Amino acid sequence: MIFLIVMKDVWKTYPNGVMAINGIDVQIQKGEFVFVVGPSGAGKSTFIKMIYREEKPTKGTIIIDDTNLAELKERHVPYLRRKIGVVFQDFKLLPKLTVYENVAFALEVIDEKQEDIKRKVMDVLEIVKLKNKARAFPDELSGGEEQRVSIARSIVNKPKVVVADEPTGNLDPDTAWGIVDTFKEINERGTTVIMATHNKDIVDKTKKRVIAIDGGRIVRDELQGEYGYEI
Repeated sequence: MIFLIVMKDVWKTYPNGVMAINGIDVQIQKGEFVFVVGPSGAGKSTFIKMIYREEKPTKGTIIIDDTNLAELKERHVPYLRRKIGVVFQDFKLLPKLTVYENVAFALEVIDEKQEDIKRKVMDVLEIVKLKNKARAFPDELSGGEEQRVSIARSIVNKPKVVVADEPTGNLDPDTAWGIVDTFKEINERGTTVIMATHNKDIVDKTKKRVIAIDGGRIVRDELQGEYGYEI
């Protein structure tokens, strides 16, 4: 059994005294699809941010692909993030760049060769079904299309894990399902997917692993789980 992510006795207290994560222990296998659920303020976003080292634990161990994030020097964080794709609720696209350029940017910052950039960008635009929108700008896209560009950007480096914080939060139900189907396809290609969400319908019908966080603790961890909270 290969564990891609291991958290041992992880705590996170912010400078204002708020304890966001309260002694978490969890293991996530390579190739899993995991929903992270719980009420607002439960610690889901902090949990997600610690995986890509946006936040550091106050105490405890986080190991991703044999790297201990608690001991990782700041200069090595960009190299860690090549293994981790991140998808945000608000897309974070660059408005003056085309779809192609937004995705290519993730490769240009790591000095990828131009001929490789073109091939890789068009490959991921094919996966997210946006090859015909390569020359469009973000303001010419629907919200769902913008989110798929964000997903394409997150997977163009072929990361080992993609983390998504409320990626369907701003989308209508039909569009949200399209985004989830895209994540499922990425997962079927071997990438571990971890998604924080409030979308009960998607969690209940998708039947993937569910980690429920409440009060900074994992209160439930089920294979083929359900959302478990009233909306």
